[in-house]
Amino acid sequence: MIINLFEQKQSEEMADKPLAFRMRPRTLDEVYGQEEIIGEGKLLNRAIKADRLQSLIFYGPPGTGKTSLAYVIANHTEADFIRLNAVTSGVKQLREVIKRAANNLSLHNQKTILFIDEIHRFNKSQQDALLPAVEKGTIIMVGATTENPYFEVNSPLLSRSRIFSLKPLQDKEIISILKRALSDKERGLGDYEIGIGKKELEYIADLAAGDARTALNALELAVLTTPLDEDGLITINKEVIAESLQKKVLNYDKNGDNHYDNISAFIKSIRGSDPDAALFWLAKMIVAGEDPRFIARRVIVHAAEDIGLADPAALEIAVAAAQAVEHVGFPEARIPLAEAVLYLATAPKSNSVVRAIDTAVNYVQNNPTGSVPLHLRDVHYQGAETLGHGKQYKYPHDYPDNYVKQQYLPDGLDGLEFYQPGTEGKEIAIKERMIKLYKRNVGRTDE
Repeated sequence: MIINLFEQKQSEEMADKPLAFRMRPRTLDEVYGQEEIIGEGKLLNRAIKADRLQSLIFYGPPGTGKTSLAYVIANHTEADFIRLNAVTSGVKQLREVIKRAANNLSLHNQKTILFIDEIHRFNKSQQDALLPAVEKGTIIMVGATTENPYFEVNSPLLSRSRIFSLKPLQDKEIISILKRALSDKERGLGDYEIGIGKKELEYIADLAAGDARTALNALELAVLTTPLDEDGLITINKEVIAESLQKKVLNYDKNGDNHYDNISAFIKSIRGSDPDAALFWLAKMIVAGEDPRFIARRVIVHAAEDIGLADPAALEIAVAAAQAVEHVGFPEARIPLAEAVLYLATAPKSNSVVRAIDTAVNYVQNNPTGSVPLHLRDVHYQGAETLGHGKQYKYPHDYPDNYVKQQYLPDGLDGLEFYQPGTEGKEIAIKERMIKLYKRNVGRTDE
C-alpha cells in the first residue's frame, strides 16, 4: 500500500483544528443560509462559479459565514489567494502582497484575491495603501467585517467594492450544520458514538443565536468532555450544552408556553410602570436567545397601546429601538432596547388610543356608515365643483385658533364620540384644548 505522506500530514493537521474550522464549507453546496446572496442564480453564486469576482465586502454578525465564503471562493478560483488579518497586518505586509500580485499579473497573467479579515480594523493609511491596487485591478479584495462598512471603510474603497450583508443563520440552518458535523467521519464527529436528540440540537441552535461557530464549538466541547455512559454512548443533554456554552439553563422555550408567559410578564411590567421588572423579563429573553425583532415589535405595539398620546415620544423611541436592532444586532442592540423599555415603563400611561380605534372599528363594522358630506368631497378633478363637491367647506386656518365648527361625519352620525383623552401626561393638554374648541366636557375620569 502506498501512503501519501503529504495527505497524511494534512489530515493530522486538520485533526488538531477546532471542529468549526474543520467543518468550514469547501463548496457552495456546503454553505447553509444566505440564500439571498448565494442562492442558485444569484449574482455572487454566478461570479464565484465563473471565477469572475470583483472586490467585495462581507458584512454580518459573527458565525454567519463571512470567512467560510472567502474559503469557498479560494477553492473555486484559479487566482492566487492570500489572507491577511487586519489586526496583525500593517502597511508593510500590504505592500508585499501588492508587489506579489503585480508579479502574478505581469509574469503569469494570474489574478490575486486578497482576503482581509476584520477589515474595519484597517486604519486610514492602510486603506489608502490598498486603494490604488484595488482601483487598477492588481488585487481583487475580499473583506470581512462585523461592523457597518459604510461607517468603518473609506468611501473610495467602498465605491470600488460590492457590499454583501449576511444575516444570522436560522435555527434550522444551524441544526443542519450540527447534523452534518455529527455524521461526517472525515472532518467531523462521525467516529464518535453520540447520543443527542432533536430537542438538544434545537437547544444548541437557540443558544447559538444564529452563530454557526458558537454552535459547533459548543457541540465539540460537549462531546469531548462527556464520558461514555453504561451503553457506551456520549449522551449530550441540556445541562451539558449549557455548560459548554457557559450559559445558564433557562426555563424558556421559544415555541412554547414559556415564550408567551415571558412576553406577557414583560408587557404587563411595562404597563404597570415597573422598570426593574420590565428589565428583568427583557434580560431573560435576551439570555434565552429570543429574536430581538420579536421583542422590538412588542415594544412598538405597547408604546401605542399603553402610553399613546400621554407621551407621543414613546412610540418614536420604540420605533428607533427597532431600527437599531436591525442595524446593529445583538449584543449591542440590548442597549437601545433597554432604553426604550425604561422609557415606556416610566412614562405616563393611557390606553385612550386603543380604546378609540377599537370603538370606531366596532361601530363601522356594525352600523351604516353613510356617505361623505358634499363639502368634504374631493374637488381636484374636472367637473367636481359642478357636482357640488367642496361647496360651503370652511378652511380651518382662516379662523381663530385654526378651528371652525363644521360637519365632518356623514349625515345622521354627527355627534359620534370615539376618542376620550386620558388624564395623564400630554393628554391633559389635549383634553383642555378639546374642551375649549368643542365647548363641552370630554374625556374619561376613571384613570
